[in-house]
Amino acid sequence: MRVARIGLTGKPGVGKSTIIRNAVRALKAKAGGMLTADIRERGVRVGFSIVDISTGKKGILAHIRQNGSTKVGRYTVNLADLDSIGANSILNAVTHADIIVIDEIGPMELRSKRFIEAVERAIASDKPMLVSVHLASRHRLVRRVKSEFEILEVTTANRDELAAIVVDKIVG
Repeated sequence: MRVARIGLTGKPGVGKSTIIRNAVRALKAKAGGMLTADIRERGVRVGFSIVDISTGKKGILAHIRQNGSTKVGRYTVNLADLDSIGANSILNAVTHADIIVIDEIGPMELRSKRFIEAVERAIASDKPMLVSVHLASRHRLVRRVKSEFEILEVTTANRDELAAIVVDKIVG
């Protein structure tokens, strides 16, 4: 039987991360890897956080007031947290988790060589994976995921049922 490899894509803000968080909750302690979330101040998005699913360790993925030279739009990527929390969470999931979760493989994350290498190690594993990928990215790693994984496009019409569908596909 082929192992489940599912990629979620869709427009920004449509609910990809919410679906992944709900799926991780439903999968209980079987999942490892990383989650991202908006950082908001007074209702305005000012950045993105990163969380290691297994340890709960949190960091800043990118922020409008982050120091550094790695910019994506108005955000500066925090390569230190992306490497130490994001890439490490993926590598730990390859070794210790039953299911590898990566939210998201997008322009910010792809600025890290260590993150790219961790995702490639995860893909080379024989474990089920649930990832989100940037809708418009042409990066070779995103193209690979889109060609090798079952891709589900998240829309406002299907997002409420997708977490249950994803969990069913992963647990088989």
